[in-house]
Formats: sequence, structure tokens, C-alpha cells
Amino acid sequence: VQLQASGGGLVQAGGSLTLSCAASGRTISTYAMAWFRQAPGKEREFVAAISWGGGSTRYTDSVKGRFTISRDNAKNTVYLQTNNPKPEDTAVYFCATRRSPFGSTYIAAQEYDYWGQGTLVTVSS
Repeated sequence: VQLQASGGGLVQAGGSLTLSCAASGRTISTYAMAWFRQAPGKEREFVAAISWGGGSTRYTDSVKGRFTISRDNAKNTVYLQTNNPKPEDTAVYFCATRRSPFGSTYIAAQEYDYWGQGTLVTVSS
């Protein structure tokens, strides 16, 4: 499976930006999906995850109430809507999925087997 993240760019604090992760090679409909990010000089961290059925989502505390993860199985795409971004949200954002189907909202990077190439989000103050 290949994951292609897109939608990153420069956004002003308080604005909005929607990231997309398009999958190819298999359907995403029966697989959990997640977004991680890595800021310069920092380790990769969990941002958000959505269960295979879409009924369960999980967010890291710093983005709760501002970011929303969603999925469109018909388009084989997962989204991360970033509302009211802050300068500390500046990072390369990666989407990820698992080899095993029917997963839940895992927060550990080692739970995910396939990763996209990342898309850079820069939030200006």
C-alpha cells in the first residue's frame, strides 16, 4: 500500500488547512488510519487516529477541539482538518496505516506499518 500526503503549506495562526492522505494499492475501508507529525529537532509524535469503521477517533491533547480526522472510504482518502493552528503545530505531517485490518485508534508509531512521505505545515504567527 502507498500513502500520499498532501495539502501542507504556509498558514497563518488562527486560519485553517486541510491535509489529505490518498491511499493506493488497497482499500482503506477496513483499516485504522492515523496522522503523526515531526517538528524540527523533535521526535515524531501522534496527532490523531480513526478506527477502521470511523466510529472512534483519538487526538493528542494539544490539538483536541482544533483538529478533526475523518475518512472517505469511497475516495480511499483520510483527512486532517486543522482549525485555529498555532505556530507550535509547525511540522511535517505523516499519515500511516496498519498491515492488519479492523484496528482501533492506536497512538504508538510502532503500531503502524505503512507511512506516507509527509507534507510540511508551517504556521506563521
